[in-house]
Amino acid sequence: MTRMKRLRRRLRLVRVRLAMIRIALKALLSTRHPVLVQLIPIRRCNLACTYCNEYDDRSPPVPTAELLARIDHLASLGASIVSFSGGEPLLHPDLDQLIAHVKRRGMFAELLTNGYLLTVERIRRLNRAGLDRLQISIDNLRPDEVSKKSLKVLDRSLTRLAEHSLFEVNINSVVGGGAERASDAVAVARRARELGFTSTVGVIHDSGGQLKPLSAPEQAAYREVQAIGRSFGGLMKFKDNLVAGRPNDWRCRAGARYLYVCEDGLVHYCSQQRGMPGVPLLTYTRADLRREYLTSKSCAPYCTVSCVQTVAQLDSWRGRQVERALAPGALAQISGLRRQADDR
Repeated sequence: MTRMKRLRRRLRLVRVRLAMIRIALKALLSTRHPVLVQLIPIRRCNLACTYCNEYDDRSPPVPTAELLARIDHLASLGASIVSFSGGEPLLHPDLDQLIAHVKRRGMFAELLTNGYLLTVERIRRLNRAGLDRLQISIDNLRPDEVSKKSLKVLDRSLTRLAEHSLFEVNINSVVGGGAERASDAVAVARRARELGFTSTVGVIHDSGGQLKPLSAPEQAAYREVQAIGRSFGGLMKFKDNLVAGRPNDWRCRAGARYLYVCEDGLVHYCSQQRGMPGVPLLTYTRADLRREYLTSKSCAPYCTVSCVQTVAQLDSWRGRQVERALAPGALAQISGLRRQADDR
């Protein structure tokens, strides 16, 4: 990396840090807007990790005009961060245009990718689009029957990112797949720090986003990776409860401070709780945000969905919640499924 590129990268990273401070201050001053939105531009993925329930191998890209309208509506709701996820978002042909539109609307642009498609030219295009942050999750050192997201395969992409990216890069490792995979997580975190990236650690969950109990070696690896990294993860004490198999008493703000917008344009609590509330984003209002802000979620005690947990920390000290069995939209979705079954 040239001296000029290093300077540009440092300036971009300073802007990212300042942007995150502004986002946190805005969230502390008001509870009436989403902080983080995961937006799905395509459900299809180029990989087939056996633990993942968030992809398929056939779905077409969401039409760009529809995604632009969704981004505009998120801006009207006051959203702070738009995070493109999937599937594999780099498979969307107009992703650069979508990122640039997020920036034009004054929001922070993030990309969650498996990293396989990160050529030098692709990284430069992301630079030009104005991407603020990119995250890659790496599951092991070598590909196996469970996951192909391995350090051996992706290290070349990481090196390209270190040389050419002007945005922040975070590498997320995971524990919960056995002792060998736990030691892999430590090696992944060390490589991330060696390349100048931030590092976080997640806990593998089941199909409902709930905790899978960790063994003693996995708990030890989790603490080591947490010590290596420099992230919000080290601030969230409730994760220590999770790795020890203990529940947490916290207020999940999904549907309000965190939104998961699927490829069909529906708002869900998260990727693991689709159908709740199941309301179209383009009709989602501030009243919907307020309702879900005040709604207690029964899945919260053993939840491992870290992005939801991170956002919830901003409001952990305020706002009592009430329980409700089903949110608006869920009953309609269930009724629709029943009608489809009857039609067959």
